[in-house]
Amino acid sequence: MLSICTGSKAKRCCRMMADKTSAVALEVDLTFLKSKRGLLKIAEMVSLFVAFVCFAVASSSPYLVATSMELSITLALLLLYLLKLNKKLTAFFWPLIDVFNSFFAAAFMSTVSLVAVSMYTQKGTLAGGIVGLVTSALCCLDGFYLFKKITFNLPTAACRVETCDT
Repeated sequence: MLSICTGSKAKRCCRMMADKTSAVALEVDLTFLKSKRGLLKIAEMVSLFVAFVCFAVASSSPYLVATSMELSITLALLLLYLLKLNKKLTAFFWPLIDVFNSFFAAAFMSTVSLVAVSMYTQKGTLAGGIVGLVTSALCCLDGFYLFKKITFNLPTAACRVETCDT
């Protein structure tokens, strides 16, 4: 049965529909993609994908699993920041999780890449290992850049000049 709302009832109905659609809609932060952090995340993903393809061509399954895991985690963090979910899911301190992930990914990828380079049997494994080392450098850079921006409840810049320099 179809009913037509008129008058104040229609306004209330429209407000309820608008509230429901705004709760479902996700904002896309395109400025994040143009920022340093966004460009570093994209560069990490591209280098991880290239390493993934190199290991896939060489049929090196342990290296393939490691790069696909890091690729999926980096993609999840990129989508978290791109869709502004970090502002909606406030139970975690997402920048610190991203810093830990970046440094862990750098250590993990450098270990996997060094093993791949030292024990390669095919050229794809060697290429994937070299690209993996580039990825670990990008992860270190991302972690350092983000860690430098985290304040940990320090005073603002104006207050910092007065209290910290004395």
